[in-house]
Amino acid sequence: MLVLTRKLGESIAIDDHIKIRVVQIKGKQVRLGIEAPKDTKIHREEVYLAIQSQNTESAKTDAQSTRAVAKLLKS
Repeated sequence: MLVLTRKLGESIAIDDHIKIRVVQIKGKQVRLGIEAPKDTKIHREEVYLAIQSQNTESAKTDAQSTRAVAKLLKS
């Protein structure tokens, strides 16, 4: 892990496409501004982990359930 120190208003560049800027420091919280291409997905970690978990659960289907749904759709 790379650890960098930045002051208010300073930024970090990632490749040529992403810039992370320290926008505000208030107590123990730091607000970050992120400039990135529109097709770049940016999530808070807890949201990202929830999405991953839901995707994993969605992928856990058995063949019998899939056939039952297919049969219902044919009706």
